[in-house]
Amino acid sequence: MNLSITARGYKVPERVKRYINEKVTRKNRVYEGVLDVEVVLSYEKQIQVAELKVKMYNKVIIATAKSEDIFKSIDLALDNVARQIKRQKEKQRDFKIRSIREKAMIA
Repeated sequence: MNLSITARGYKVPERVKRYINEKVTRKNRVYEGVLDVEVVLSYEKQIQVAELKVKMYNKVIIATAKSEDIFKSIDLALDNVARQIKRQKEKQRDFKIRSIREKAMIA
Protein backbone atom coordinates (compact mmCIF):
# COMPACT_ATOMS: atom_id res chain seq x y z
CA MET A 1 0.00 0.00 0.00
CA ASN A 2 1.29 3.42 -0.97
CA LEU A 3 0.49 6.42 1.22
CA SER A 4 0.93 10.01 0.09
CA ILE A 5 0.22 13.03 2.26
CA THR A 6 -0.18 16.49 0.74
CA ALA A 7 -1.01 19.81 2.34
CA ARG A 8 -2.41 22.83 0.57
CA GLY A 9 -1.18 26.11 1.96
CA TYR A 10 1.04 24.82 4.75
CA LYS A 11 3.62 22.22 5.67
CA VAL A 12 2.32 19.09 7.38
CA PRO A 13 3.72 18.67 10.92
CA GLU A 14 5.54 15.41 11.61
CA ARG A 15 3.08 14.34 14.32
CA VAL A 16 0.18 14.66 11.86
CA LYS A 17 2.08 12.48 9.36
CA ARG A 18 2.69 9.84 12.03
CA TYR A 19 -0.97 9.97 13.09
CA ILE A 20 -2.19 9.49 9.52
CA ASN A 21 0.28 6.66 8.89
CA GLU A 22 -0.78 4.86 12.08
CA LYS A 23 -4.50 5.20 11.40
CA VAL A 24 -4.31 4.20 7.74
CA THR A 25 -2.16 1.13 8.37
CA ARG A 26 -4.52 0.04 11.16
CA LYS A 27 -7.52 0.34 8.84
CA ASN A 28 -5.64 -1.45 6.06
CA ARG A 29 -5.25 -4.53 8.26
CA VAL A 30 -9.02 -4.79 8.47
CA TYR A 31 -9.76 -3.98 4.81
CA GLU A 32 -7.23 -5.68 2.57
CA GLY A 33 -7.26 -4.85 -1.10
CA VAL A 34 -6.31 -1.20 -0.70
CA LEU A 35 -3.61 -0.22 -3.20
CA ASP A 36 -3.07 3.52 -2.71
CA VAL A 37 -4.18 6.12 -0.20
CA GLU A 38 -3.88 9.83 -0.91
CA VAL A 39 -4.49 12.29 1.91
CA VAL A 40 -4.93 15.97 1.11
CA LEU A 41 -5.03 18.39 4.04
CA SER A 42 -6.16 22.00 3.72
CA TYR A 43 -7.90 24.68 5.67
CA GLU A 44 -10.72 27.11 4.99
CA LYS A 45 -10.57 30.01 7.43
CA GLN A 46 -10.81 28.25 10.83
CA ILE A 47 -11.96 24.88 9.49
CA GLN A 48 -9.51 22.04 8.85
CA VAL A 49 -10.32 19.82 5.85
CA ALA A 50 -9.11 16.26 5.28
CA GLU A 51 -9.75 14.54 1.96
CA LEU A 52 -8.95 10.86 1.47
CA LYS A 53 -8.80 9.07 -1.86
CA VAL A 54 -8.52 5.30 -1.50
CA LYS A 55 -7.74 3.26 -4.60
CA MET A 56 -8.77 -0.37 -4.51
CA TYR A 57 -8.66 -3.06 -7.19
CA ASN A 58 -11.98 -2.16 -8.73
CA LYS A 59 -13.02 1.11 -7.13
CA VAL A 60 -11.86 4.55 -6.04
CA ILE A 61 -13.39 5.84 -2.81
CA ILE A 62 -13.25 9.52 -1.91
CA ALA A 63 -14.22 10.98 1.46
CA THR A 64 -13.99 14.54 2.75
CA ALA A 65 -14.42 15.73 6.32
CA LYS A 66 -14.34 19.19 7.90
CA SER A 67 -13.97 20.21 11.53
CA GLU A 68 -12.08 22.62 13.78
CA ASP A 69 -9.37 20.04 14.54
CA ILE A 70 -7.27 18.31 11.87
CA PHE A 71 -7.14 15.06 13.85
CA LYS A 72 -10.92 14.99 14.12
CA SER A 73 -11.21 15.65 10.37
CA ILE A 74 -8.87 12.76 9.63
CA ASP A 75 -10.84 10.41 11.90
CA LEU A 76 -14.16 11.42 10.34
CA ALA A 77 -12.83 10.91 6.81
CA LEU A 78 -11.39 7.50 7.73
CA ASP A 79 -14.71 6.44 9.26
CA ASN A 80 -16.48 7.54 6.09
CA VAL A 81 -14.04 5.54 3.95
CA ALA A 82 -14.46 2.47 6.18
CA ARG A 83 -18.24 2.72 5.81
CA GLN A 84 -17.97 2.95 2.02
CA ILE A 85 -15.55 0.01 1.84
CA LYS A 86 -17.89 -2.09 3.99
CA ARG A 87 -20.83 -1.23 1.72
CA GLN A 88 -18.76 -2.11 -1.37
CA LYS A 89 -17.77 -5.49 0.10
CA GLU A 90 -21.41 -6.26 0.94
CA LYS A 91 -22.43 -5.47 -2.63
CA GLN A 92 -19.74 -7.77 -3.99
CA ARG A 93 -20.74 -10.56 -1.62
CA ASP A 94 -24.43 -10.20 -2.50
CA PHE A 95 -23.60 -10.25 -6.20
CA LYS A 96 -21.57 -13.45 -5.82
CA ILE A 97 -24.34 -15.13 -3.82
CA ARG A 98 -26.96 -14.07 -6.38
CA SER A 99 -24.89 -15.36 -9.31
CA ILE A 100 -24.29 -18.70 -7.56
CA ARG A 101 -28.02 -19.08 -6.95
CA GLU A 102 -28.81 -18.27 -10.57
CA LYS A 103 -26.31 -20.85 -11.79
CA ALA A 104 -27.82 -23.45 -9.44
CA MET A 105 -31.30 -22.74 -10.82
CA ILE A 106 -30.13 -23.15 -14.41
CA ALA A 107 -28.41 -26.48 -13.76
